[in-house]
Amino acid sequence: MNAHATDPAPRLPAPATHSVFGGADPGRIGRVTRAVGAVAARPGLLRIGTRGSALAVAQTTTVAEAIAAATGLDVTLVIVTTQGDTSRAPLAQLGGTGVFVSALRDALAAGECDFAVHSLKDLPTGACPGIVIGAIPERADARDALCSRGGVPLAELPAGGKVGTGSPRRAAQILAGRPDLEVLDIRGNVDTRLARIEHDLDAVVLAAAGLDRLGRGGVISERFPLAEVPTAPGQGALAIEVRSADAASDPYRTALAALDDPTSHACAAAERALLASLEAGCAAPVGARAEVSGGRLRLSAAVYRLDGGARLDASADAAWEPRGDATDDVAARLGRAVSDRLLADGAAELAPLGNRA
Repeated sequence: MNAHATDPAPRLPAPATHSVFGGADPGRIGRVTRAVGAVAARPGLLRIGTRGSALAVAQTTTVAEAIAAATGLDVTLVIVTTQGDTSRAPLAQLGGTGVFVSALRDALAAGECDFAVHSLKDLPTGACPGIVIGAIPERADARDALCSRGGVPLAELPAGGKVGTGSPRRAAQILAGRPDLEVLDIRGNVDTRLARIEHDLDAVVLAAAGLDRLGRGGVISERFPLAEVPTAPGQGALAIEVRSADAASDPYRTALAALDDPTSHACAAAERALLASLEAGCAAPVGARAEVSGGRLRLSAAVYRLDGGARLDASADAAWEPRGDATDDVAARLGRAVSDRLLADGAAELAPLGNRA
C-alpha cells in the first residue's frame, strides 16, 4: 500500500480549469498522497475530492490506489469540508444525506479536483448538470450492523433500551422488531457514535461497510439479514463522479474502467431508480435490495411507517447482461415497476416520500 503524505503539498503552478497529464511510464504505479490545502493541476497528477472523515479518507484511499495502478499517474486526496460535516442538526432537518455532496460537486465543477468520491447512498438521485457517475466499484457489505453494550443482538437488548441512529429508516426497522425500545437521533463520526454505547446508549446501528473499511468489524454485535432488513439504496457502494466533458477521455476513461464493477453498478442503479421513481429523499424510510442471479436482476423494496408499525413490500426482476448502457435501461424499468407497485398499495400514505409527502 502506498504511503500517505501528511506534509503540506508542494508549491504548484497556477490552477487550471481541468488537469493536464503527462504520459506515464509503462508499468509504473503512481504514488498516493493526501494533500493539505488546495492542489493545483499539474502534469502527471490526478486529484480526488473527498470528505475529511476517517471513513471517507479510508474509502477514497482504496479508490486512489486503484487509479494510480491503472493509470500510472500520481494521485492525491483533496479534502473538502461539507455542510454535513459542520452542522450538528439532524439530517432530516438538513435535507437528508445530500448535505455531504454539494461541496464536493462544487469543487469538481470548479476544477479543484478531477474526481469526487461519495458513499453512493448519500447522492441525491436527480441529475447534476456537468457531472456524471463514472464508476461504481465492487460493493462492500450492504447490511446494517448493530453495535451494542456487551455484544448482544437486537432481540436481547434490555426492555426500554436506548438505540441510536440518524436514519428514519433504521429507526422504523428497529421499532418494527422491538417496539419497546427507545430510538434516539444521533450524529457524529463512527468513533463518536460508538463511544455513546458506554455512555448513554445501549446500542447504535451503523453501516457494516463503513465499520469494515475502518477495520472496526470486531465491534459488530449483529449484521441484519438484507432479506429482513433491506438497507438504503446504494448502501455499501461508492460512487466516483467526474465532469461529464472528461468521462470519455483518458486518463479519466482508463481510471473509471478499472474501478467500475458491472454487477454492483446494475444493483445500485436499480435501487436508486426506485428511490427516484418514488420521489423519495435519501432519508426516507425506504429499504431496497437488488441482486443478480442466473442472468436476472431482481429488485426488492420496503416502505415503512415511521413508527415501525406497518410495512409494504414489492419486487420485480428482469433479464440482465453486463452491456454498458443497457444496464441503466433495465435498472430504470425495474425501479419504476417496483415503485408503481408500492404506490398502488398505498406507500405515499404510509410514509413521507419527498414530494409525495
